Amino acid sequence: MKTLTTNEQHTRVLRAAYQAWMNAAELRQARLRNKRFTYGDQWGDLVKDYQGRVMTERDHLAEQGCESITNNLIRQMVKTIVGRFRSQYIKREDGPTSTPSQVSMDNELDELDSRALEEFLISGCCIQRVDLYHEPGESDHVRVDNVNINKIFTGTMNDTRAWDCELIGQLHDLNIAQLLRRVADGNQRKAAWVRRLYTDGAENRLADFTTRLGADSQLGTDFWHAADGKCRAIEVWTLESREVIVCHNRREGTLTVEPARTIHRLKNKPEMSTRWDIATVWHCRWFSPMGDLLTEYDSPWPHGSHPFVVKLYPLTDGEVHAVVEDLIDSQKHVNRMISLLDHVMRSSAKGVLLFPETALPDGWTWEDARRCWSNANGLLPYNPQYSDAKPEQINANSGNSSAFQMIELQMKLFEEISGVSSALKGKSPTVNSANAYQLQSENANIALSDVFDTFEAFRRQRDRKIKSLEPIQC
Repeated sequence: MKTLTTNEQHTRVLRAAYQAWMNAAELRQARLRNKRFTYGDQWGDLVKDYQGRVMTERDHLAEQGCESITNNLIRQMVKTIVGRFRSQYIKREDGPTSTPSQVSMDNELDELDSRALEEFLISGCCIQRVDLYHEPGESDHVRVDNVNINKIFTGTMNDTRAWDCELIGQLHDLNIAQLLRRVADGNQRKAAWVRRLYTDGAENRLADFTTRLGADSQLGTDFWHAADGKCRAIEVWTLESREVIVCHNRREGTLTVEPARTIHRLKNKPEMSTRWDIATVWHCRWFSPMGDLLTEYDSPWPHGSHPFVVKLYPLTDGEVHAVVEDLIDSQKHVNRMISLLDHVMRSSAKGVLLFPETALPDGWTWEDARRCWSNANGLLPYNPQYSDAKPEQINANSGNSSAFQMIELQMKLFEEISGVSSALKGKSPTVNSANAYQLQSENANIALSDVFDTFEAFRRQRDRKIKSLEPIQC
């Protein structure tokens, strides 16, 4: 088996990171569509007309003379669930989480978790980063941040707890000062080297590197390029295996793990018993988009893992399906029915006056008749001398009871699918019995218990990482 050089190993890690990011392209596209529907852009799906032209549903409806009307039920559902989470979990004194109060206050975890839950409903993913943050002249403190799904990538996972994760990373858009603080390790010479990497022919080097790597320059642009003229840095964490020596010091009664290369030195100590073994460690590498290794280190934290907390839902066969995804078809049908009903009402005859030409009085113009008819107390004469015809107003019944029934049915189906009933929204009870209403509320909570409990498992996992960092704070 060929032994890879250090540069080849680093290139292979970066290639695996790029492939992991590309594998999530479908997930990012699904999230983008779910986000559009959540925040009101619900007529942007592409369709074909009878001529085979591709256009948005909004344009297709406009060509038929209809107005695209949006009644955003999805947004109301998301707000209801987030509001229920705030009232039941965050404000409850005996809540299921035990987040350190100071860390919670410093990072405003209540707000972060609410936004993370909103993201969880939209994309089926919630990702936070728990790290130690250092300011010059200040002690380290725990920092928690929500991570945008467009900036994260992971290897293939099938365990809902993410215990089978072996690769995870984040794309960073940093100004040069932030980048140097992250990767220069306080070394002025290294900082000057990093600065040159991002200035001296960076674009040409990037094009050459992506070509050698076999990356798709059309599809993978967002992986390599930062926005707003910032510097793109690629942080990659990998779970790696290493040969180690387990050492038992019989004199001191201690057990330590040393690198395998120290075996000869350890064998010369008579008080030391050694045993060869394999250990796994999370290793971090920071790359420039040109393939340069900026810095690397093993996990420095007591938990020995990466800084990310990940929850993907439901992760059946490794697939992610958001709550919002199940509601889009019902939402589209409601919008179509309302738009159709609006078109029928606008197209129906309303207050049209049939005025026979022979009945127009002598000396009157049609403008005179129109002005008189539009007045509240107007008197409209007509001349019946040529016929018995008289002016008649037409008021067609534009209400379509079947259309209203269809809309009502879709609204009920939406509640059934989402699990957000009127009882969960806090609306007035539809039953007279207090016990019956309480049962309705409990059933409504049961329908969403899977979402809430899954998110609570995510928060507990996050809190464990926070607690593991407490002892090393100064």
